[in-house]
Amino acid sequence: MQKSKAAIFTGINQPLVIDEIEVDDPREGEVMIKLDATGLCHTEIWYMSGGDTSTRNNSILGHEGCGTVVKVGPGVTEFVEGDRVVPIYIPQCNHCRECLSGETNLCSTLDDAYFGGSMNDGSMRFHHHGKDLHHFMLTSTFSQYTVVHQEAVAKIRPDAPADAACLFGCAVTTGIGAALYTAKVKVASKCVVFGVGPIGLNVLQGCKLAGAEMVVAVDPNPARLKRAAEFGATHFINPNDGDSVQQVKQLTGGGADYVFEATGNTTVMRQALESTIYGGGVCCLIGVAKTGETVEVTPRLLIAGRRLIGTAFGGARGKSQLPGLIDMYMEGQIKVDELITGKIPLTQINEAFADMKRDSGYRYVVDYSL
Repeated sequence: MQKSKAAIFTGINQPLVIDEIEVDDPREGEVMIKLDATGLCHTEIWYMSGGDTSTRNNSILGHEGCGTVVKVGPGVTEFVEGDRVVPIYIPQCNHCRECLSGETNLCSTLDDAYFGGSMNDGSMRFHHHGKDLHHFMLTSTFSQYTVVHQEAVAKIRPDAPADAACLFGCAVTTGIGAALYTAKVKVASKCVVFGVGPIGLNVLQGCKLAGAEMVVAVDPNPARLKRAAEFGATHFINPNDGDSVQQVKQLTGGGADYVFEATGNTTVMRQALESTIYGGGVCCLIGVAKTGETVEVTPRLLIAGRRLIGTAFGGARGKSQLPGLIDMYMEGQIKVDELITGKIPLTQINEAFADMKRDSGYRYVVDYSL
């Protein structure tokens, strides 16, 4: 058993409790990871505010981490102690129906654990004052030591800095992947991104990498529009200046080839679809709406040849594609350092989330050495 500092989720709209917990050794097929860093994502804000109907109190949240394997359980074949890794919330087993289809990055092998807030055998590895703590999204990176199944871990190059590499656990991969792997943006196309926070900025990067001719950033925050230029945006729309859909249509000549929604706002989701060109335009939803919220779609928008799709983790296969994205970052092709608003100790995690709720900054990273 390993002692670990952690941030514990105890209930909806409650601050995370910073305390020491106990972490069990890894069991069959599992590894223990000592994390160096973890990013703070709006997914946790959504979850902590009750956005998910299956919210579980007494959990270790977090899904953007980077660290080193320090223990391996029986039957582990993919990793050894000392491997540099990023936990991935969408596993890649390469033997389930989804993995074998070649049509999706989704993987069902650890569904029981993902939806059960546990390890795959139904048990927990985290404990606090003698009580079990639930796992979260297979990763639970708000504990310096975490236990993850080997099928939910990606091995990365050892020289990648943890504060940047951890963001490939969600924000960077989700945004860039949405453009490259899900929508498959084509050269010389016209792209629009609604919402240029951490995810949206990375969609901009993905569209630029794909060779898009026009990359439009849509956001009501002038500071974010200014930052969008650094990540590949060529044109800018502020919804406060008039109807966003009409502005997009005027700028693109009738609608964009690819439109991405990265806000989680269902009204914006509809606007994104309406901004797509008829006869083949693609609208890709990325943002997570509250459970139960719906989007109304006028059938004729789809009958006219538009496609409405969604993406999780940017359509990326974590084990096989995430390491390559980190290589691109190390080679200077992808911006990541510019996303980091600040590096903080775990004790400041609640203050950082409060700043994020105020739309302040992009990504805060917990440095476990602080």
